[in-house]
Amino acid sequence: MGRTISSATPRNHELGPARARSGSDRKQRPVTSPEAALAHLLAAARPVVEIERAPILAALARVLAETQYSSIQVPPSDNSAMDGYVVAAEDIPPDSETRLPVVQRIPAGHSGERLRRGTAARIFTGGPIPEGGDTVVMQERCRQEDGQVCIRGPVEAGEHVRRAGEDIAMGDRILQSRTRLRPQDLGLAASVGLAELPVFRKLRVAIFSTGNELLEPGRVLTDGAIYNSNRYALHASLVALGCEVLDLRIVEDRLEATRDALLNGAAGADLVITTGGVSVGEEDHVRIALQEVGELDFWRIAIKPGKPLAFGHIGSTPFLGLPGNPVAAFVTFCLFARPFILRLQGVEDVMPTPTQAPILSDYATRPSKRCEYVRARLERDKDGSAAIAIHSHQGSGVMSSTSWANGLALIPPDTIIERGTLVNFLSFAELL
Repeated sequence: MGRTISSATPRNHELGPARARSGSDRKQRPVTSPEAALAHLLAAARPVVEIERAPILAALARVLAETQYSSIQVPPSDNSAMDGYVVAAEDIPPDSETRLPVVQRIPAGHSGERLRRGTAARIFTGGPIPEGGDTVVMQERCRQEDGQVCIRGPVEAGEHVRRAGEDIAMGDRILQSRTRLRPQDLGLAASVGLAELPVFRKLRVAIFSTGNELLEPGRVLTDGAIYNSNRYALHASLVALGCEVLDLRIVEDRLEATRDALLNGAAGADLVITTGGVSVGEEDHVRIALQEVGELDFWRIAIKPGKPLAFGHIGSTPFLGLPGNPVAAFVTFCLFARPFILRLQGVEDVMPTPTQAPILSDYATRPSKRCEYVRARLERDKDGSAAIAIHSHQGSGVMSSTSWANGLALIPPDTIIERGTLVNFLSFAELL
């Protein structure tokens, strides 16, 4: 086994204002570290506060606004965990077979009568335990003949009985506020009779892409044009997070058009996200337009891919400018936009949990000065051992690598990665 890499981010750089536009100033200003950029984003997040009540079936991925407590106990009464026969354990001697008359039948949803000593009741999973009975003998251990059940001891008192309130007691806290609701959370809410839940209203996010070269899928591809994949990946990612999307589509590469789009987006949304136009080219207008209508906090991050990532405000509305290269846009959304959006939605725990595993092959023969997030696949052997395979093409435009991968492997700066080196892996299951 190779070395263990525990460093997650490059050296810290001070996060300062990013207002000047000249090339000389750009060279002098330090690049923001990933940890400083993320800390700044989360500190700047102002969560939505409006609360609405959502039916359980419409509450998936919404953020719970108020802690929920149970007004009942679950299960409401002792019930059978098995199909079988309910008896009093004292009626079954430990070293012989006992015959008991079967005097009643208790399916789930029906309460039985008091069980007389020396008798048994046929019971099914979920059926309430009648008074006088304390044990369920599973049907595989029983034989029924002429209206009687034959049971060979011993039996253990209380066996296969689910006690009232053993899952949830009356007054128990079942769901903590500021959690993003999952399918199992909705099932838990339903199990205590809640038909709707108080949730924060949906976050409204305005998006647009920049680039005269962009075409929408379905149109004929012309010379020099490319299809706009960023719009669809970004839109889908936001919908998956439970956001309401204001889609401004493609904005042409003109400063005035970009400025107008930023203002329109900020007027109708809680957050504006763009793709492209935040680098240093003559046709990159987003950063300049933002400085004219708002404030720019930072715009270069020490990561690869995704260095040209911008953050600022248009009035009171936060702005995130993702890179134009599809992979860079995708990666920076996962690492920066997603936790920022979750915090805006009211979620407290926004950070993914990495898994550590060895690299299957040599990767970085020349160390990078930036922290690198590479498209990778966590694979498991038959014995369950995990290892990380890295996609062979790591270019910022190789979108196919994101579909092949099931996560991102973190390569720290100034590090040579050899086969067997342990690195951190972030699963797309936690990033999307």
